[in-house]
Order: sequence, then C-alpha cells, then structure tokens
Amino acid sequence: MTQSLLDSYHRHIDYLRISVTDRCNLRCIYCNASTMQHLSHDDILRYEEITRVVKAAARLGVKDIRLTGGEPTVRPHVADLVRMIAAVPGIEDISMTTNATRLAEMAQELKDAGVSRVNISLDTFKPERFKAMCGAGRIEDVLEGIEAARKAGLNPVKINTVVLRGVNDDEVVDFARKSVTDGWNVRYIEEMPLVGNDNGHKMVSIEEIKSRIEHELGGLEPCWPTNGHGPAKYFRLPGSPGTIGFIGPVTGCFCETCNRFRLTADGKLRPCLLREDEVDLKPALRSGASEEALEELLMKTAAMKHERHQLAEHISPQGRNMRQIGG
Repeated sequence: MTQSLLDSYHRHIDYLRISVTDRCNLRCIYCNASTMQHLSHDDILRYEEITRVVKAAARLGVKDIRLTGGEPTVRPHVADLVRMIAAVPGIEDISMTTNATRLAEMAQELKDAGVSRVNISLDTFKPERFKAMCGAGRIEDVLEGIEAARKAGLNPVKINTVVLRGVNDDEVVDFARKSVTDGWNVRYIEEMPLVGNDNGHKMVSIEEIKSRIEHELGGLEPCWPTNGHGPAKYFRLPGSPGTIGFIGPVTGCFCETCNRFRLTADGKLRPCLLREDEVDLKPALRSGASEEALEELLMKTAAMKHERHQLAEHISPQGRNMRQIGG
C-alpha cells in the first residue's frame, strides 16, 4: 500500500461494493424500475477490468469486497471473478449480497472460490406475498438457499428485510423470532426513497420496528456486531443464538463512519449511494491506463465524498435505480 484512501473528512475508505450486473431474476417493489433499460454486454465491465479496479483499490488500503447486483448469481461464471479477486494481495474478505434463489446450487462453489459469507434478501415468509413483492420466483428456493449457505459455511448468513407499512410489517416479529428458534441473523432495513420504488413511500422506522419486537418478545440486549463492516447496530433477545440488526439510513444517518465506495456494473465509481456523484473508470480501463492513473481516479472519487447524504432534508437521488447502483 503506497498511501491510504482518505476522503476530505478523514474517513478511511477500505470497503468496496461491486455491482457485477444490473440484471436480476426478481422484480422487488422497492428496487424495480419496469422501464429501465438493461446494460448491453459491451457496457458491463469485464471480470479482468473489475479485478484491475480491485488491485488499484487494494494498493490504497481497501481490504473488503462485497459483490452485489442486480443479482450477482445471474452473471455467468461469477465464481471465476471471486477467485480472481481472492488472489489480489491485500484483499482480506469477500462477501456477497444475493436473493438466494440460485444459492442452493451455487453456495459450495462460491465458498470454495473465496466468498466468506452472504447477506440474503427476504421480506416475507408467505408464498403469495413473496410473489407479489418480488414479482417472480419461489420462496422455497430462497429458504433452500439459506440452508445451503449455512451448510457451506458462508457464515454468518444475514437475512436482510426491508419493512414496508401495510405490505409486510405484520411479519416483523416473525422474523425476530427466527433469531431464537433457528439462530438467524436478521437485519431490518428502512426503505430508502430511491428511483424505481413502485410501492410509494411506506417506510417503517427502526424505532417502531424495535418497539414492536420488544413489546412481543422482550427486551433486546446490545451485542457486538457479527462479522461485517456495515452500519447495522446489533442486538440479541435473551438466550437467543442469533442476532437482530437495525439499519436506519433515513432516521439514523451513519455517514460519519462511512468507509465505502460503490462500483456500478458499467464502471462508475460512486462515493455515496444516496448522491449522484460518480467517476467513470471505464474509459481509463479500456484505454490501457496505468496503475497510477487508476489510483488517481480512486483518490479523485474520495475527494468528492460529501460529509453526509441529504435524506434528512428530504432530498433523494433521482438518477440511478438501485439495480443500476448495486445495493
């Protein structure tokens, strides 16, 4: 490492989230944009190009990588990319966010390639509601994927749940109970006002979610975070083998500790999920830019990072859909 990747507010960037595709086999109501045009094959970064970015980031101190989408498992041979990233000096951890619909068949291959753990999106236990919320797929496939991930050792398996008022908020306690009965690591996430939400704004605050759980199941005890690098605050019900995490990007801004960049599938490096700023790395990658030139672009992106997002001022990004950014 030649120098640290610091932003203007002295936050050290050591975590890179990489969207490997904008395609997904589901159409979740808080993520989908029915009119969104998919990227063409030539627009998406090749695995070799992604690896070059990872190498440049690693030289500047980035050590943790998360692969996202769209849905990362729908990109062919994604385990090959995992192996390429795992071979980069300085990279210590590779994780993945997935809807788990293909995980039953891929979990062991991903583990063997170098993925250490997975976050799985699941918002309901009810099959018909799953179809309504996700637009496609079968909840049975997700549940099988969760078990396959656990058996493969992709632990801790974290279950991400976006709670929407009048849609699935009646299942808040059911998810929390799974931390007791099945040792799940459940994380509740506030809905963000991003482009492509087809459901209207139905956010349920973390404070309300926590209150509902404690009213039904008893007090939550703070605990140290399970392995990970994100903004969740973790708790445990008394005697529970699992954990309950809360991520409140709207009501509980955590920007002061933000340590991440996002690389979109088409090569844009974004310093913040909830702002429009981005730097296009693809021209440099495809013109044979030097390692030093790539590092300069990463440092330029770090300098663009704002002190905080603008959700508290009711200003939300209007450019890219979540599937285009990478969750």
